[in-house]
Amino acid sequence: QVQLVESGGGLVQPGGSLRLSCAASGSIFSINNLGWYRQAPGKQRELVAVISRGGSTNYGDSVKGRFTISRDIAKNALYLQMNSLKPEDTAVYYCYADGRYSGLRYSAWGQGTQVTVSS
Repeated sequence: QVQLVESGGGLVQPGGSLRLSCAASGSIFSINNLGWYRQAPGKQRELVAVISRGGSTNYGDSVKGRFTISRDIAKNALYLQMNSLKPEDTAVYYCYADGRYSGLRYSAWGQGTQVTVSS
C-alpha cells in the first residue's frame, strides 16, 4: 500500500510559522486523498486539511486562512504550511492517505510529528 513519513515539527513561538512535510512511498498511484490530522492531549484526532487527487482542498474551521496544504507530485511529497500559529495548535500532526488497492479501500497514517506552540 502506502507508507508515510512526516518531518518538520518542533517548537515555535505564538505567531510564528512552521512547515511540515510528508514523504509518501509505495503504491502512490492508488492514493485518492492526502491530508493532515492532529491530536492534542486529551482530545480526539481532528482534520486539519485534505487535498484530493484532483487538487481540491478542504480545511478544518480552526485553521482556515492560516494553514495551506500543498503537494509535489513529482517528489511524492505533501506539505502543510502553518502561519500565525497559536498555542491551541499544539498537537501531534499526522500525515494521512486513503485510496483503493487491488479493489480494497485503505487508509494509511504516518508516525506523527510534534508541533508545540509556546513562548
